[in-house]
Amino acid sequence: MRRRTATVGTAAIALLGALVVWLVANRLFPYHSLNHDEAVYLQQAAMLLDGRLFLRPPVGEVFRPWFFVGSENGLYPKYAPVPAAMFALGKLAGGYRLALAAVAAGSLALVAGVVREAFDRRAALVAALFVLASPLFVLDSSVFLPYAPTTLLNLAFAYCYLRADRTGDRRWAAAAGAAVGLAFFARPFTAVLFASPFVGHALWTLRRDFGETLPRQATTAALGLVGVAAALGYNAVVTGSPLVFPYEAFAPLDGLGFGERRILDHGVDYTPALALRANGRVLWLFFGEWIAGGLVGAALAAGGLAVAVRRGLTARQASVAGVFLTVPAGNVYFWGNFNVLGDLDRAGDGLVAALGPYYHFDLLLPTATFAAVGLVALAAAVRDALVDRPDLDARAARVGFVAVLVVSAGVVGVVTAADIQERVERNAAVTETYETAYEPFDGGPPANSLVFVPDPYGDWLNHPFQSLRNDPGYDGRAVYAVGDRPFETADAFPNRTLYRYVYRGPWAPFDGSPRAARLQRVAGVSGSGVAMNATVGVPRSAESVTLRLGTDDGSVYHVANRTNDAARFGLRLTDGAVRLSGTDGRSIETLAVSGRETVQLSAFVDYGPGGSFTYRFDLPVEASDGQVRALTPRIELCRGVRSCGGEAAYVQETAPDGVFVETNLTATDHDR
Repeated sequence: MRRRTATVGTAAIALLGALVVWLVANRLFPYHSLNHDEAVYLQQAAMLLDGRLFLRPPVGEVFRPWFFVGSENGLYPKYAPVPAAMFALGKLAGGYRLALAAVAAGSLALVAGVVREAFDRRAALVAALFVLASPLFVLDSSVFLPYAPTTLLNLAFAYCYLRADRTGDRRWAAAAGAAVGLAFFARPFTAVLFASPFVGHALWTLRRDFGETLPRQATTAALGLVGVAAALGYNAVVTGSPLVFPYEAFAPLDGLGFGERRILDHGVDYTPALALRANGRVLWLFFGEWIAGGLVGAALAAGGLAVAVRRGLTARQASVAGVFLTVPAGNVYFWGNFNVLGDLDRAGDGLVAALGPYYHFDLLLPTATFAAVGLVALAAAVRDALVDRPDLDARAARVGFVAVLVVSAGVVGVVTAADIQERVERNAAVTETYETAYEPFDGGPPANSLVFVPDPYGDWLNHPFQSLRNDPGYDGRAVYAVGDRPFETADAFPNRTLYRYVYRGPWAPFDGSPRAARLQRVAGVSGSGVAMNATVGVPRSAESVTLRLGTDDGSVYHVANRTNDAARFGLRLTDGAVRLSGTDGRSIETLAVSGRETVQLSAFVDYGPGGSFTYRFDLPVEASDGQVRALTPRIELCRGVRSCGGEAAYVQETAPDGVFVETNLTATDHDR
């Protein structure tokens, strides 16, 4: 009966966890999180579903996703494919987020299973509830990052290993080996840190009874080595060497160790002193803010560990407790724990503020295990103390016992609620900004479209625009490309309608920016000449309007005429020259232009000190062999010269009174 009750309780907790993660993933992270690695795993999952290990885009550079490595075979992600494959299974079942719910449910069930194997059923249920109530578990299980999936595999290994150790069943031993092998394939260092205490236990059992335990441990080791071989084989396929992991091919100095660590333009001298300082802060955050009850939960875990040691810690229990040592110690050697903190001297900075110390996700198991042991021991002590009091009858003792439990649970619950509310509000603010940024894509992108996207962090797709991902075959409803090579990209998709995605304000979701966005229709024209005419609003209080035309040849200036609160001007392009023209179409200033370049035209509206603004037009042009091609210009409305350049898109709905832009782009057969 107790076993059945425990099974039902575990199933209920697992289903509750799946529901919580499903809701958080869909409500709090509909556009994904601040960690842009989510897009890497989802892009990789789509590739696996399409039977691809490489992307082969039609145009180089403008189609390179975030954290993808270039090779002669194509583009491949810097991460191993196991977490992406788990997400892909969710897609096959009906949606990627189903995988998140399944991983959460499986992890909670396995936590209960591990604790039941190491201690008892009561502690098992309490431990599973502790994990479910931890902000780190809820938030990181709700995003497409590898930490929760890898922990699921680690938990599966721990449960199967302990089950095999108790029963002697080689089938459980084989399952343990397969799980740890997959965990190694997913995240090698993470798997090694988690498995090390259990490997120590295995060696201890071999020393104690070599003949009986060798076949079982050999089975686990053999299946684990299959996972290692799979990881090395994958390396050989994508990087060309079994010993070069994809992350190393992407950034050779992004691995383990001290000294110079670097990825792209970010680097640091990762000294042991810096490592200890960073990891100390990470652990303080983990135990103080990201587990159930915060420091109260940490105190329960410490008390539970002390109780277990006083009772006589068994070797099986010690293997779970050993994770307390191996995970923090090993992470000192990894500079990623410095990176998640952002500015060490600034509270609430870095990705850790939104998603927690996720490199220590595996610490949830020992923390929950011994917090459960501590809570069960505390409850038993309170019960015994009340029962032993001669002045209390049995009913009063039971009431007092329940009251103590309720108060204890209330303290843990209040602390947990405050912690998770703060994290939810922080992420909700980011999601609110994302809603503004992705508003032009409500209902999906335009059918059969090619969308040029900005690149605030360099020539990467999905960084930061995680929701704007290409199908692996570049044949989806929309194709997304960085706008650096627009003509070549457009030529590669001649039957698609062109758009340009732009936004207003810097990309800073924590600060509520961008504040507006639009999807601009882009037209292409060609001929022996091209004309662009523009009319811009000029409020009556403005003093003057100064035009600036710029190309690789230099720049020229002209003071524009104003009529009826507007200024009209234009450009005339031929193969070899671009001319600034006034309202009568007559040439004012001329510059040379050839090949592919961006012609810049700006209109500075002078209000006097502090009130001026600029209209800016960036016109993509290709001029050669007597022909000119041009695309609809990108238009910005800049409050200062420095705000131009990609983050000041003109959005009519947010423009002040008297400010407007009208443009017309046409082909001409002769020069005027």
